Amino acid sequence: MEIVVVGRHTDVADRFRQHVEDKLAKVELLSPYVRRVDVEVTHENNPRLSENRERVELTLRAKGPVIRAEAAADDRFGALDLAIDKLNERLRRARDRRKDHRNNKVLAPVDVRTLDEILTDAGSEDGPEPQISTPAALAAPGDSVETTIGDSPVVIRQKLHHADPMTLDDAVYEMEMVGHDFYLFIDKETSRPSVLYKRKGWSFGVIQLDNPCGGAPVTDLA
Repeated sequence: MEIVVVGRHTDVADRFRQHVEDKLAKVELLSPYVRRVDVEVTHENNPRLSENRERVELTLRAKGPVIRAEAAADDRFGALDLAIDKLNERLRRARDRRKDHRNNKVLAPVDVRTLDEILTDAGSEDGPEPQISTPAALAAPGDSVETTIGDSPVVIRQKLHHADPMTLDDAVYEMEMVGHDFYLFIDKETSRPSVLYKRKGWSFGVIQLDNPCGGAPVTDLA
């Protein structure tokens, strides 16, 4: 298993790198086919965020979907422990899901609505839309770029992902594995760009665009 540790806006000491390797040694027990774990450490300079100034993001790459976990704390060692706890929990859920599929269990039902239905239910808001500058072309999956909205301090990070068409069941599973509240995918049955999102309790919702696509890589905001 390869472990790659990088720092974003910060240096990473050898002591922490060794600590990461020691803590991740048990990951292979839950995911025997893991090939690589990317560890990104980010330092927040804002003094108002001192309690969460160190953020650690773990991305596990193995056979199957990418599994991701992140956490923040006042020191990176504590953030690492929290992130590993989340990662291990998602690995256990992935293992349980494989067992559930063998027993033919089904995930919770999903409420599927079109984009027009979502806008009708939620109500549209008036006002001009912010202008986002167009970034340089993203060449390959995994590439990312940050842009700003006009002269504002708002920063938009765009990242290119490879988008294999998948079923709704697979989209729910992969969203849970990365720990997000939404998931962008291409519906295998309709070829429509779709966004899966969490609702209250154990229910989910889906927004679909009425313009099918050909399954090309998709750029999302992450």
